[in-house]
Amino acid sequence: MAHFTTSDGLEIYYTDTGNGRAILCLAGLTRNSADFNFLAPHLSDNRLICMDYRGRGKSAYDADFTNYNILREGQDALELLDHLGLDQVTLIGTSRGGLIAMALAYGHPARLRAVVLNDIGPDVDAKGLERIMDYVGKEPGLPDLDSCAAALAHVHGPDFAGVSLERWRQQAAFMFHEKPGGGLGLRYDARLRDALTGQAGTGEAADLWLLFDALKDIPLAVIKGANSDLLTAATLAKMQEHHPGLIAAVVPDRGHVPFLDEAPALAAIHALLDQTA
Repeated sequence: MAHFTTSDGLEIYYTDTGNGRAILCLAGLTRNSADFNFLAPHLSDNRLICMDYRGRGKSAYDADFTNYNILREGQDALELLDHLGLDQVTLIGTSRGGLIAMALAYGHPARLRAVVLNDIGPDVDAKGLERIMDYVGKEPGLPDLDSCAAALAHVHGPDFAGVSLERWRQQAAFMFHEKPGGGLGLRYDARLRDALTGQAGTGEAADLWLLFDALKDIPLAVIKGANSDLLTAATLAKMQEHHPGLIAAVVPDRGHVPFLDEAPALAAIHALLDQTA
């Protein structure tokens, strides 16, 4: 178990395993480093670094929830790289992690050797945002992880055909913990919802295409769940126009987000690694 202290005094958890090429993995909005457990065995020849954002997983919660934003989280990622003595990494960003990757490409492009965006782009579909706001900051109201696995299978089954109940049970454990008195608790600070609501209330959305275009000189792969409600086919096509050299993969029978151990996802990741070896 490893932690480092950020420049504003917060303890951030990370894992650092293996040897070889350094790959930094950044998870989704409410997720944590465990989300890359499915991918890790397929990157065993590399040095895999996974960070829990502030307020998520095993990292400390921030007393100021407004610090739950992609700029501060990107700064934390840079400070982790400095802590580890790494000048440059390949970054795999799932959803929120992909937005952070774009921000880093804009402000610190030299730190990025290559980037994988997992089911995220510069246009975020409103349908997906509505779904996210429907659950962020709310405990699921289920008695245990087994019931949560069944609920995940039921809710996401249409978009994730063929995913086993065992896989959903693993995913449930990544996302929630069983409370001593019964029920499930969040593995993140519920005030993340307040942060999102406050950011939406400013009415000043970032120009994500400006950030995405900062990736133009950085080798890039984009993975899309075929059934995603966040990254549309039209957005992916536009991303290919802006970055003609990107490697694109569409994962059948997956919504938001692919687990990254699916064959098309792995093929795209390994193609990018080979391209930038």
